[in-house]
Amino acid sequence: MPLNKAQKQKILDDIKDKVAKQKAMVLVGITGLKVKDISELRKKIRETEGNLKVAKKTLIEKVFKESKLDFDKKNYKEEIALVFGFKDEMAPAKIVYQFSVMNDKLKILGGFLEGQFKSAEEVKFLAQLPTKKELLAQLVGSISAPVSNLVYALNYNIKGLVYLLSAIKK
Repeated sequence: MPLNKAQKQKILDDIKDKVAKQKAMVLVGITGLKVKDISELRKKIRETEGNLKVAKKTLIEKVFKESKLDFDKKNYKEEIALVFGFKDEMAPAKIVYQFSVMNDKLKILGGFLEGQFKSAEEVKFLAQLPTKKELLAQLVGSISAPVSNLVYALNYNIKGLVYLLSAIKK
């Protein structure tokens, strides 16, 4: 059943609001996905304070033109969903990428990061990068490794001396 003008305007306003608030946005093709799969993806995205919005390409194109984002609906044959990230820039890409690995019907079409369009390959590449927390943990590990090794070496010398003295004592 076609949407009336009021319903379309409500969807347009909702998408405009989300596009204005987003830090990152991923375009995904959902043709062939079951409702159960889309619901599961929505749930995972909501856990990271994101949102998934399915809309007609014409409405998406209209909102993107108003927001000065590059989008041509003729380049996309499949149904499109928008995955918004409001807190973490990388969360939408990571979730969509992980989900696409498990479900080959979900296709990453591209995305917008810092107002610039990123191709599907770029989004996949960004999704595979470690998170900020993982990078900080690696940095702390790298910084603390020399200190830990020094403490171990000094401890080992003291233990060696104690073993030597105890052997001489016997």
